[in-house]
Amino acid sequence: MARTRLYRNGDLVAEDFPLDDISDHLQAEDTIVWLDLVSPSPQEYERVQEEFGLHQLAIEDASSPRERPKLNHYSGHLYLSAYQVGFDGDATDLAVHQVSAFLTDRALITVHGDGFDVDAVVRRWDATTELARHGVAYLVHGLLDVIVDGHFDAVQELDDALEALEDKLFEETPEAVREVQQRNFRLRRILSHLRKIVLPMREVVSGLSRTPFVDEDIAPYYQDLFDHVMRVTEWTESLRDFVASILESNLAVQGNRMNNIMKKVTSWAAIIAVPTAVTGYYGQNLPFPGFEHRAGFVTSAVLIVVLSVGLYVTFKRKDWL
Repeated sequence: MARTRLYRNGDLVAEDFPLDDISDHLQAEDTIVWLDLVSPSPQEYERVQEEFGLHQLAIEDASSPRERPKLNHYSGHLYLSAYQVGFDGDATDLAVHQVSAFLTDRALITVHGDGFDVDAVVRRWDATTELARHGVAYLVHGLLDVIVDGHFDAVQELDDALEALEDKLFEETPEAVREVQQRNFRLRRILSHLRKIVLPMREVVSGLSRTPFVDEDIAPYYQDLFDHVMRVTEWTESLRDFVASILESNLAVQGNRMNNIMKKVTSWAAIIAVPTAVTGYYGQNLPFPGFEHRAGFVTSAVLIVVLSVGLYVTFKRKDWL
């Protein structure tokens, strides 16, 4: 399914017209066209390639999944790829949707799958019609602005999830310990994936700002977009340190718990060793004071109780038990 838009002198004058009409519309010098393709077939790619003179390598990149976010320069047009991201549910899985775009002097062609929210891009264009006079640069800015805003939202949700995880670090239940370990691993994997999407956007936006598409009037908007990209990048890098600190804190907490367990085990072993030592002494097959007398039994019993209680009280005061 293809969607189309036609702008003339900064005004939207037509929508959803057939692909065959694009050539006729572009004959007028004051028009720009947007063409949107959802999961196009090889035949549709070939048709668009012939219509706009797109490079074969750019077509191959657009039809390949998991392309790195980038900006490529070809004779007569530019090609860029980026990713719209979002979370499914409570920050447990990152939803990623690739979008590819071909930029000519008077046309923007976008290619994506079903999951990409192109309606959000259209709403952004409709909300910033004062920029429409800048032509293709206006369309590309709206597209990237929506994508970068999505990156912001994803990083915010990830930050909130990490803070919630941090609060669980000191819970003692086995379920909480297991959840911290599992969620830390999952969030670390998501963050690694998100970094691969966010970091290259600096090159994309910076490269676009230096092309003839961006004139001096719309350049401040691209600079603002670049600032947003840098903020997302810096936030992502800080979250990387945050994840590392949570992992280190978790290991430290686990080490402290293990030390407490070892102290308790050692303390009980010391207490149990007292009656063992006393009964071992009085169990010798040799005469000793109190041998075969009631006093010997009383003495051994008192020693066992007093020493055991003394050790227990001492260890309790030291918080070893």
